[in-house]
Amino acid sequence: MTQDQRHESILKLLKERDSISIEELVEHYKVTPQTIRRDLTHLAKLNKLRRHHGGASVVSSIQNMAYQTRKIMDLEAKQKIAQHLVSMIPNGSSLFINIGTTTETIAKALLSHENLKVVTNNLNVAAILGVKKDFSVLIAGGEVRHRDGGIIGETTEDFINQFRMDFGIIGISGIEENGSLLDFDYREVRVAQAIIKNSRKVLLAADNSKFGRCAMVRLGNISQADDFITDAKPPKSILTLLSEHDVKLHIAR
Repeated sequence: MTQDQRHESILKLLKERDSISIEELVEHYKVTPQTIRRDLTHLAKLNKLRRHHGGASVVSSIQNMAYQTRKIMDLEAKQKIAQHLVSMIPNGSSLFINIGTTTETIAKALLSHENLKVVTNNLNVAAILGVKKDFSVLIAGGEVRHRDGGIIGETTEDFINQFRMDFGIIGISGIEENGSLLDFDYREVRVAQAIIKNSRKVLLAADNSKFGRCAMVRLGNISQADDFITDAKPPKSILTLLSEHDVKLHIAR
C-alpha cells in the first residue's frame, strides 16, 4: 500500500467511527507508530481529520465529538491552560464557568483556592467544586444535556442574567481566522453569551487544536474577551485581532 492509498484508507476508517487510536492504525496497517503519526499530522494539516494525543477524530461542523473522547484529548494542554488561568483568579472571587472539558479541567485546578462563589451550567463542574466547604456553588436551572452534563435553554439564560460576577470563564469548540468563536449547540451559545454579558472580566480558554476548527453556531468574537489563555502561539490573523482590541494573550508553558 502506498502512502496516498493509506491516507485514503485512514479517512475511510474514520468515516465509520468518531475516532481512532494510533495503536489501532499501527495494527491495521502493519507500520510503525512514527509512520502513522506522520500520516495523521499530514492529514490534519489538510483539515481532513483532527489530530489529538493518541490518535485522530473526524472533522465535523455540525456535531461535536463524544464527551469521553474530548475529556482525554489534548489533556496536557488543557492542564497547562488551567494552571495558568487559575493563577489569575484571587481568592474570594465570584465566577461563571460554562460547559466544556477545558472548563472542567479549570474547575479541578481551582480546588486549591479559597472562598469562591461559582455559578455554572455544567453539572460536572458543580460536582468537582461542590466538595469544598468554603465554596458556594449555584447550578443554573434548565434542560440537562445528558451526553455531557451541560444545562441549556431559556431558563438557564434567565438564571445567568440574575448575576454580575467578577470573572466569566469560557471554553469554546472552534476559533476561525476572523476571530469568530464557534460551537455546536445554539442553546449553549446563548447561555455563553449571557455569561459574557454579565462578567466584569471574560477569560477565554482554548488549546491550539481549536484554531481553525469548524462548528456551525457563532457565539461571538475573540475580541469580546479580556484575556485569552492558550498553549501555543495563535495564527497571525488572531494575533492581529488581539492587539487591535486590547485582548491580553497568555501562552501557558
